[in-house]
Amino acid sequence: MKLATIKNSTRDGQLVVVSKNLSKAVVVKDIARTMQEALDNWKEISPVLEKIYKELNSGSLTNTIDFNSSMTMAPIPRSYHWADGSAYVTHVELVRKARGAELPESFWTDPLMYMGASDAFIGAKDDILIEKEEWGIDFESEVVVITDDVPAGISPENARKHIKLIALVNDVSLRNLIPGELGKQFGFYQSKPWTSFTPVAVTPDELDGQWKDAKLHLPLISILNGQLIGSPNAGVDMTFDFGQLIAHAAKSRSLMAGTVIGSGTVANQGSPNGSSCLAEVRCLEIIKDGKASTPFMKFGDHIQIEMKDKNGHSIFGKIDQLVKEYSPSE
Repeated sequence: MKLATIKNSTRDGQLVVVSKNLSKAVVVKDIARTMQEALDNWKEISPVLEKIYKELNSGSLTNTIDFNSSMTMAPIPRSYHWADGSAYVTHVELVRKARGAELPESFWTDPLMYMGASDAFIGAKDDILIEKEEWGIDFESEVVVITDDVPAGISPENARKHIKLIALVNDVSLRNLIPGELGKQFGFYQSKPWTSFTPVAVTPDELDGQWKDAKLHLPLISILNGQLIGSPNAGVDMTFDFGQLIAHAAKSRSLMAGTVIGSGTVANQGSPNGSSCLAEVRCLEIIKDGKASTPFMKFGDHIQIEMKDKNGHSIFGKIDQLVKEYSPSE
Protein backbone atom coordinates (compact mmCIF):
# COMPACT_ATOMS: atom_id res chain seq x y z
CA MET A 1 0.00 0.00 0.00
CA LYS A 2 1.18 3.50 -0.84
CA LEU A 3 0.04 6.56 1.10
CA ALA A 4 0.64 10.29 0.69
CA THR A 5 -0.53 13.60 2.08
CA ILE A 6 -1.75 16.25 -0.35
CA LYS A 7 -1.94 19.96 0.33
CA ASN A 8 -5.09 21.61 1.60
CA SER A 9 -5.78 24.59 3.84
CA THR A 10 -4.41 22.89 6.98
CA ARG A 11 -0.90 22.22 8.30
CA ASP A 12 -1.44 18.46 8.24
CA GLY A 13 -2.93 18.11 4.76
CA GLN A 14 -5.25 15.34 3.55
CA LEU A 15 -4.34 11.65 3.51
CA VAL A 16 -4.70 9.88 0.15
CA VAL A 17 -4.17 6.34 -1.09
CA VAL A 18 -1.86 6.31 -4.13
CA SER A 19 -1.73 3.75 -6.94
CA LYS A 20 1.26 1.46 -7.31
CA ASN A 21 2.43 3.32 -10.42
CA LEU A 22 2.05 6.71 -8.66
CA SER A 23 -0.37 8.04 -11.28
CA LYS A 24 -3.71 8.10 -9.41
CA ALA A 25 -4.92 8.73 -5.87
CA VAL A 26 -8.08 8.51 -3.79
CA VAL A 27 -8.98 11.00 -1.07
CA VAL A 28 -10.02 9.12 2.08
CA LYS A 29 -11.31 11.92 4.33
CA ASP A 30 -14.22 9.77 5.54
CA ILE A 31 -11.73 7.18 6.82
CA ALA A 32 -8.81 9.31 8.02
CA ARG A 33 -8.20 12.99 7.38
CA THR A 34 -4.49 12.84 8.16
CA MET A 35 -1.64 10.36 8.25
CA GLN A 36 -1.40 10.83 12.01
CA GLU A 37 -5.05 9.87 12.43
CA ALA A 38 -4.46 6.71 10.40
CA LEU A 39 -1.40 5.78 12.47
CA ASP A 40 -3.21 6.47 15.74
CA ASN A 41 -5.84 3.92 14.70
CA TRP A 42 -3.73 1.73 12.41
CA LYS A 43 -5.15 -1.63 13.44
CA GLU A 44 -8.69 -0.58 12.48
CA ILE A 45 -7.97 1.79 9.60
CA SER A 46 -5.18 0.06 7.64
CA PRO A 47 -7.36 -2.86 6.40
CA VAL A 48 -9.87 -0.33 5.01
CA LEU A 49 -7.09 1.62 3.28
CA GLU A 50 -5.62 -1.62 1.92
CA LYS A 51 -8.98 -2.53 0.37
CA ILE A 52 -9.14 0.86 -1.34
CA TYR A 53 -5.55 0.40 -2.56
CA LYS A 54 -6.43 -2.90 -4.23
CA GLU A 55 -9.53 -1.41 -5.86
CA LEU A 56 -7.53 1.61 -7.04
CA ASN A 57 -4.93 -0.60 -8.74
CA SER A 58 -7.61 -2.77 -10.34
CA GLY A 59 -9.17 0.29 -11.98
CA SER A 60 -12.56 -0.27 -10.38
CA LEU A 61 -12.78 3.13 -8.64
CA THR A 62 -14.26 6.21 -10.29
CA ASN A 63 -13.53 8.79 -7.58
CA THR A 64 -9.82 9.07 -8.38
CA ILE A 65 -7.65 12.13 -8.91
CA ASP A 66 -4.46 12.50 -10.93
CA PHE A 67 -1.43 12.28 -8.64
CA ASN A 68 1.89 14.09 -8.90
CA SER A 69 4.61 15.04 -6.45
CA SER A 70 3.92 18.78 -6.72
CA MET A 71 0.65 18.34 -4.85
CA THR A 72 2.22 16.56 -1.90
CA MET A 73 3.44 17.52 1.52
CA ALA A 74 5.64 15.11 3.45
CA PRO A 75 3.62 11.88 3.95
CA ILE A 76 3.52 12.84 7.65
CA PRO A 77 3.85 16.66 7.63
CA ARG A 78 4.76 16.85 11.32
CA SER A 79 5.47 14.18 13.87
CA TYR A 80 5.58 13.82 17.61
CA HIS A 81 9.04 12.30 17.36
CA TRP A 82 11.87 12.19 14.77
CA ALA A 83 14.97 10.25 15.82
CA ASP A 84 17.79 9.76 13.35
CA GLY A 85 20.32 7.00 13.81
CA SER A 86 23.70 6.34 12.24
CA ALA A 87 23.30 2.74 11.22
CA TYR A 88 26.10 2.71 8.63
CA VAL A 89 29.08 2.68 10.97
CA THR A 90 31.54 2.45 8.08
CA HIS A 91 30.34 5.95 7.10
CA VAL A 92 31.07 7.25 10.61
CA GLU A 93 34.44 5.49 10.56
CA LEU A 94 35.37 7.15 7.26
CA VAL A 95 34.40 10.64 8.46
CA ARG A 96 36.45 10.23 11.62
CA LYS A 97 39.41 8.82 9.68
CA ALA A 98 39.45 11.89 7.45
CA ARG A 99 39.95 14.12 10.47
CA GLY A 100 42.42 11.75 12.15
CA ALA A 101 40.08 10.54 14.90
CA GLU A 102 39.75 6.96 16.13
CA LEU A 103 36.39 5.21 16.10
CA PRO A 104 35.36 4.04 19.59
CA GLU A 105 34.62 0.29 19.73
CA SER A 106 31.22 1.01 21.29
CA PHE A 107 30.05 2.52 17.98
CA TRP A 108 29.82 -1.04 16.58
CA THR A 109 27.49 -2.22 19.34
CA ASP A 110 25.55 0.85 20.51
CA PRO A 111 23.82 3.01 17.85
CA LEU A 112 24.36 6.74 17.58
CA MET A 113 21.07 8.68 17.56
CA TYR A 114 19.84 12.24 17.86
CA MET A 115 16.40 13.89 17.96
CA GLY A 116 15.66 16.05 14.94
CA ALA A 117 13.16 18.82 14.24
CA SER A 118 9.78 17.13 13.79
CA ASP A 119 7.50 20.16 14.19
CA ALA A 120 7.55 20.43 10.39
CA PHE A 121 8.73 18.15 7.60
CA ILE A 122 8.73 19.38 4.00
CA GLY A 123 7.59 17.86 0.74
CA ALA A 124 9.55 16.29 -2.09
CA LYS A 125 9.36 19.39 -4.31
CA ASP A 126 9.82 22.04 -1.62
CA ASP A 127 12.89 24.22 -1.89
CA ILE A 128 15.79 23.91 0.55
CA LEU A 129 15.86 27.42 2.00
CA ILE A 130 19.16 28.35 3.67
CA GLU A 131 20.37 31.79 4.69
CA LYS A 132 24.11 31.40 3.98
CA GLU A 133 26.12 29.17 1.63
CA GLU A 134 29.09 29.33 3.98
CA TRP A 135 27.17 27.20 6.47
CA GLY A 136 28.17 24.20 4.31
CA ILE A 137 24.92 22.93 2.75
CA ASP A 138 24.82 19.16 2.28
CA PHE A 139 22.16 16.61 1.39
CA GLU A 140 21.88 13.26 3.18
CA SER A 141 19.96 10.45 1.52
CA GLU A 142 18.37 8.09 4.04
CA VAL A 143 15.72 5.45 4.59
CA VAL A 144 13.18 6.04 7.36
CA VAL A 145 10.44 4.01 8.98
CA ILE A 146 7.26 5.23 10.67
CA THR A 147 5.88 3.30 13.64
CA ASP A 148 2.68 2.80 15.55
CA ASP A 149 2.80 2.92 19.37
CA VAL A 150 5.97 1.22 20.65
CA PRO A 151 6.28 0.16 24.32
CA ALA A 152 9.38 1.05 26.31
CA GLY A 153 11.97 -1.68 26.75
CA ILE A 154 10.95 -3.56 23.61
CA SER A 155 13.32 -6.10 22.04
CA PRO A 156 14.72 -5.51 18.53
CA GLU A 157 12.80 -8.56 17.27
CA ASN A 158 9.47 -7.28 18.56
CA ALA A 159 10.25 -3.73 17.51
CA ARG A 160 10.21 -4.84 13.86
CA LYS A 161 6.47 -5.57 14.19
CA HIS A 162 5.80 -1.90 14.85
CA ILE A 163 7.18 -0.70 11.49
CA LYS A 164 4.11 0.36 9.53
CA LEU A 165 5.50 2.57 6.75
CA ILE A 166 8.80 3.16 4.96
CA ALA A 167 9.98 6.26 3.06
CA LEU A 168 13.10 8.11 1.96
CA VAL A 169 14.31 11.47 3.26
CA ASN A 170 16.81 14.19 2.53
CA ASP A 171 18.14 14.98 5.99
CA VAL A 172 19.87 18.26 5.12
CA SER A 173 22.96 19.14 7.17
CA LEU A 174 24.81 22.44 7.55
CA ARG A 175 28.28 20.95 7.86
CA ASN A 176 30.15 24.06 8.90
CA LEU A 177 27.83 24.63 11.84
CA ILE A 178 28.23 21.08 13.18
CA PRO A 179 31.72 21.34 14.77
CA GLY A 180 30.72 24.25 16.97
CA GLU A 181 27.57 22.51 18.13
CA LEU A 182 29.27 19.20 18.84
CA GLY A 183 32.00 21.09 20.66
CA LYS A 184 29.39 22.09 23.23
CA GLN A 185 28.69 18.35 23.77
CA PHE A 186 24.96 18.93 23.48
CA GLY A 187 24.12 17.62 20.03
CA PHE A 188 22.77 18.98 16.74
CA TYR A 189 20.33 21.87 16.58
CA GLN A 190 21.09 24.82 14.28
CA SER A 191 23.00 22.52 11.91
CA LYS A 192 19.85 20.51 11.12
CA PRO A 193 17.17 22.42 9.15
CA TRP A 194 13.94 20.82 8.00
CA THR A 195 13.96 17.30 6.56
CA SER A 196 12.23 16.54 3.24
CA PHE A 197 10.40 13.32 2.36
CA THR A 198 9.56 11.36 -0.76
CA PRO A 199 6.00 11.92 -2.06
CA VAL A 200 4.75 8.58 -0.71
CA ALA A 201 5.37 6.20 2.15
CA VAL A 202 4.76 2.48 1.61
CA THR A 203 3.96 -0.55 3.71
CA PRO A 204 6.72 -3.20 3.96
CA ASP A 205 4.74 -5.72 1.88
CA GLU A 206 4.91 -3.30 -1.05
CA LEU A 207 8.64 -3.87 -1.46
CA ASP A 208 8.52 -7.20 -3.34
CA GLY A 209 10.76 -9.14 -0.98
CA GLN A 210 13.46 -6.44 -0.86
CA TRP A 211 12.47 -5.63 2.72
CA LYS A 212 14.28 -8.33 4.72
CA ASP A 213 15.57 -8.45 8.28
CA ALA A 214 14.26 -4.92 8.86
CA LYS A 215 16.53 -3.57 6.10
CA LEU A 216 15.71 -2.29 2.61
CA HIS A 217 17.90 -4.11 0.08
CA LEU A 218 17.82 -1.72 -2.88
CA PRO A 219 20.11 1.03 -4.24
CA LEU A 220 19.44 4.56 -3.01
CA ILE A 221 20.15 6.99 -5.88
CA SER A 222 21.44 10.53 -5.29
CA ILE A 223 21.91 12.87 -8.25
CA LEU A 224 23.28 16.41 -7.81
CA ASN A 225 23.03 18.80 -10.78
CA GLY A 226 22.58 15.84 -13.12
CA GLN A 227 25.64 13.97 -11.82
CA LEU A 228 25.35 10.68 -9.95
CA ILE A 229 26.86 11.07 -6.49
CA GLY A 230 26.04 7.58 -5.29
CA SER A 231 23.73 4.58 -5.44
CA PRO A 232 24.66 2.43 -2.42
CA ASN A 233 22.49 -0.54 -1.54
CA ALA A 234 20.66 0.39 1.66
CA GLY A 235 20.71 -3.22 2.88
CA VAL A 236 24.50 -3.54 2.68
CA ASP A 237 26.86 -2.38 5.47
CA MET A 238 23.88 -1.47 7.69
CA THR A 239 25.31 -2.36 11.10
CA PHE A 240 22.04 -1.80 12.97
CA ASP A 241 18.70 -2.80 11.43
CA PHE A 242 15.54 -0.78 12.04
CA GLY A 243 14.42 -3.14 14.81
CA GLN A 244 17.62 -2.36 16.68
CA LEU A 245 17.25 1.38 16.05
CA ILE A 246 13.66 1.41 17.32
CA ALA A 247 14.60 -0.63 20.39
CA HIS A 248 17.44 1.81 21.08
CA ALA A 249 15.06 4.78 20.89
CA ALA A 250 12.53 3.01 23.13
CA LYS A 251 15.01 1.85 25.79
CA SER A 252 13.66 4.09 28.53
CA ARG A 253 10.40 5.50 27.16
CA SER A 254 7.56 4.54 24.87
CA LEU A 255 7.34 5.89 21.33
CA MET A 256 4.07 7.36 20.13
CA ALA A 257 2.35 6.42 16.87
CA GLY A 258 3.84 8.46 14.05
CA THR A 259 7.40 8.26 15.35
CA VAL A 260 9.92 8.52 12.49
CA ILE A 261 13.19 6.60 12.83
CA GLY A 262 16.01 7.28 10.35
CA SER A 263 18.83 5.05 9.16
CA GLY A 264 21.40 7.79 8.91
CA THR A 265 23.29 8.42 5.68
CA VAL A 266 23.32 5.27 3.55
CA ALA A 267 26.85 4.18 2.60
CA ASN A 268 28.63 1.16 1.13
CA GLN A 269 32.27 0.66 2.04
CA GLY A 270 34.69 0.50 -0.89
CA SER A 271 32.05 1.10 -3.57
CA PRO A 272 32.81 3.73 -6.24
CA ASN A 273 29.18 4.85 -5.96
CA GLY A 274 28.78 4.19 -2.26
CA SER A 275 28.13 7.70 -0.95
CA SER A 276 24.87 9.48 -0.11
CA CYS A 277 26.22 12.87 0.98
CA LEU A 278 28.93 15.32 -0.03
CA ALA A 279 30.67 15.06 3.33
CA GLU A 280 31.62 11.46 2.56
CA VAL A 281 32.76 12.36 -0.95
CA ARG A 282 34.98 15.05 0.56
CA CYS A 283 36.36 12.64 3.19
CA LEU A 284 37.35 10.18 0.47
CA GLU A 285 39.15 13.02 -1.33
CA ILE A 286 40.98 14.05 1.85
CA ILE A 287 42.14 10.48 2.48
CA LYS A 288 43.27 10.07 -1.15
CA ASP A 289 44.62 13.53 -2.02
CA GLY A 290 45.12 15.26 1.30
CA LYS A 291 42.38 17.81 0.63
CA ALA A 292 38.72 18.01 -0.42
CA SER A 293 37.98 19.23 -3.93
CA THR A 294 34.19 18.80 -4.05
CA PRO A 295 32.33 21.88 -2.72
CA PHE A 296 29.20 21.77 -0.61
CA MET A 297 25.94 22.78 -2.29
CA LYS A 298 25.37 26.28 -3.59
CA PHE A 299 22.24 28.33 -4.22
CA GLY A 300 20.63 27.04 -7.39
CA ASP A 301 21.87 23.46 -7.00
CA HIS A 302 19.44 20.66 -7.81
CA ILE A 303 19.31 17.46 -5.73
CA GLN A 304 17.28 14.36 -6.65
CA ILE A 305 16.89 11.28 -4.43
CA GLU A 306 15.03 8.14 -5.49
CA MET A 307 14.80 4.37 -5.16
CA LYS A 308 13.60 2.03 -7.92
CA ASP A 309 12.29 -1.51 -7.85
CA LYS A 310 13.87 -4.39 -9.75
CA ASN A 311 11.89 -3.38 -12.85
CA GLY A 312 13.18 0.19 -12.77
CA HIS A 313 9.97 1.77 -11.46
CA SER A 314 10.08 4.47 -8.79
CA ILE A 315 8.83 3.10 -5.47
CA PHE A 316 8.40 6.22 -3.33
CA GLY A 317 8.47 8.92 -5.99
CA LYS A 318 11.39 11.32 -6.23
CA ILE A 319 12.73 13.96 -3.87
CA ASP A 320 13.44 16.78 -6.34
CA GLN A 321 14.65 20.01 -4.73
CA LEU A 322 16.45 23.25 -5.43
CA VAL A 323 18.68 25.01 -2.93
CA LYS A 324 17.60 28.64 -2.59
CA GLU A 325 18.69 31.61 -0.53
CA TYR A 326 16.47 32.44 2.43
CA SER A 327 16.08 36.05 3.55
CA PRO A 328 14.86 36.49 7.13
CA SER A 329 11.75 38.63 7.52
CA GLU A 330 11.77 41.73 9.68
